[in-house]
Amino acid sequence: MQDWGETYHSVHGAVQETQHVYIENGLRFLFSQNKKEQYAVLEMGFGTGLTALLTALNAADALKKVNYTGIEAFPLTEREWKTLNYTDHLPTQETLLYKVHEAVWETAIPLTPFFTLTKTQQRFETLCVEGTFDLIYFDVFGYKYQPELWTEAIFEQMKDLLYPGGILITYACKAAVNKILKNLGFEVHKLKGPPGKREMTRAILVKK
Repeated sequence: MQDWGETYHSVHGAVQETQHVYIENGLRFLFSQNKKEQYAVLEMGFGTGLTALLTALNAADALKKVNYTGIEAFPLTEREWKTLNYTDHLPTQETLLYKVHEAVWETAIPLTPFFTLTKTQQRFETLCVEGTFDLIYFDVFGYKYQPELWTEAIFEQMKDLLYPGGILITYACKAAVNKILKNLGFEVHKLKGPPGKREMTRAILVKK
């Protein structure tokens, strides 16, 4: 049987990697830099729902409201997501993870007082999303597996979905990708990666 945690994340630990890349260097950085009553977050690659779960927990801890949109072309089946054991490593009950996966697609669902989830089933290449976002988690499969998702056209879509000063965060730190981001008007920062990976990228859309 396939190990879904390792399919979507590093073997060094999905929870640890997601916490480092998307929460510490993405969400918490956003909270520290941009003081708002509520934030809009977009995840490209909803996958196992782990990033959404960690975002919900951290939003509650910080008393910050987050409107979260997760994009996924190929959602996990109930059998698949029920094999995930993320809650063995988190201070939460399985209930919230189940709520993340059981939430109706294409509908905004308040899961906690601080976290509203909208899941939408779409391909990234034909993305159609309403709204503008403070933060984008770019968590798609790696460049060598799906290079078509790491093109200038895809990142230009991401740019168009961000507020000025908005943040795009990804586990990748590939020179060709960072060059695209700089050409599109992002300020690119190479950061220390999670265990097993030397660097990652945080890109901030330069305000004009």
